[in-house]
Amino acid sequence: METKEGQVRLFCGTQPVAAVLWIFILLAIPSPLRAEEVRLGTWKTAQTIQPFFYGQFLPPSWKATVSSFTNPGDQKAALLACSLDMTGTTVALAIQAASRGEPVVMVAALCNKCSALVVKKDGPVQSPADLRGKRIGYVPGTMHEILLREVLARAGLSADKDVQLVRVDFFDMGTALAGGAIDAFLSGEPFPAVAQLQGYGRILSYPYFDDAIGAINAGMIVMRETVAKRPDLVRELVRAHARATEHLTGRPDEWVRKASEFGIPVDVLRESAGNIELAWKMDTSFVQKAKNLGIRMQELGMIERQPDYGKLFDLSFVEAFQAAPQEAVP
Repeated sequence: METKEGQVRLFCGTQPVAAVLWIFILLAIPSPLRAEEVRLGTWKTAQTIQPFFYGQFLPPSWKATVSSFTNPGDQKAALLACSLDMTGTTVALAIQAASRGEPVVMVAALCNKCSALVVKKDGPVQSPADLRGKRIGYVPGTMHEILLREVLARAGLSADKDVQLVRVDFFDMGTALAGGAIDAFLSGEPFPAVAQLQGYGRILSYPYFDDAIGAINAGMIVMRETVAKRPDLVRELVRAHARATEHLTGRPDEWVRKASEFGIPVDVLRESAGNIELAWKMDTSFVQKAKNLGIRMQELGMIERQPDYGKLFDLSFVEAFQAAPQEAVP
């Protein structure tokens, strides 16, 4: 156990032999909310912005510290190393982690949508079927690869035989498309919006299929031990996440202003806004889409086995917030 300025942590290797001592310590701590500092992880992107607003919605004595990361894998690793209490990650990476037995639990959605298939503005591709023989930029092992393969399969194309998949970093896709190194790419925002605004790209399609994976993208995860031993902490974090999401959804100008501080131009944010959905709600449909995603991941060899989805997703915190009398969002 680690204590710091009234903050109590009972996770990451708590030993059962000390159970009696924990009981006495817990009885001496005010209930129900003991933690005073929470450590959060997210990306500095418009679609993963909510943790930066948690402080407005947590109990007054709590302090929220937000660490920013460049990829979801590092966020998940920091959570497993007990450096974070809650962090964002993609649904695909959460499935991958759980399939390996890592004790992560998704307790709220973070964002939906955010992906697009982009082709040359004046090129010949008018439908996914026209991608036959074309070079398509992608990042292997990502949600975007899975969506790209889904698009191609629905167009009757084999990703391995009918097109050439070219590994390109997200930040280089625009340059590759504009320079003719690739004919298309499937990526997340803001890169599709940048391609349109700079005049070299055109969005061919948004790869969301409600009968399969749908528009799910990322969520907020915690350790399973945290759910078991500090449900009050998770409850407050999910409440803050939901309220921050509703706050920003109802105030697009504030959302754009804050997101622009991450280095994303305002015109790009406004162009991509229609393809970004801040989220917090999860339900059985969300879980079913995650299962569909897991099936595709196993087919692609990204995971060896399916995880226990009942352990990976805990809807109870979202459901509790939905059932509670709703507070006015400031």
